[in-house]
Amino acid sequence: MKPRPPVMRTKRRYILARILPYGMVVDQKGVYLSVIEAATSLFGDAAVGLAQPAVVFCDGGYAVVRCRRGTEKEIATALATVTAFGDERAALRTVAVSGTIHALRRRIKPICPLSGAGEAKIGENCFTVYRYPRQKVDLVEKGIKHQKPLFFTEADLEER
Repeated sequence: MKPRPPVMRTKRRYILARILPYGMVVDQKGVYLSVIEAATSLFGDAAVGLAQPAVVFCDGGYAVVRCRRGTEKEIATALATVTAFGDERAALRTVAVSGTIHALRRRIKPICPLSGAGEAKIGENCFTVYRYPRQKVDLVEKGIKHQKPLFFTEADLEER
């Protein structure tokens, strides 16, 4: 069977969404189910059926969601209402919308530990330093499964 010519194909848009918290490992099916549930609760089954949302890529802290052209604003709104993937609390934040996946992959910024100063020692505790977009820095204690918040005051900064 011959493929449809370009003028007869449905136009698609792709939404790049960042998965929060950073470093969370999720599967594509879990993201898809959360997106569909959020969109259905906001707009109903008929509108979601017309938008045809689908998660086409999910890796490295980002997800790419496909939808029909003209419905990208509604799907982006639904992405903002996602609060969990299965039993794990999480959120999706829209980064960009494009007509091709290739253009969105260029917008993905990898999240990795700082080069050179990847570890810090405060008192007796060792921490791994992670830098994220918009100058956010997290310190994660080594050997512990869950993150423990660590706050600095100006007095702590002046001591160093």
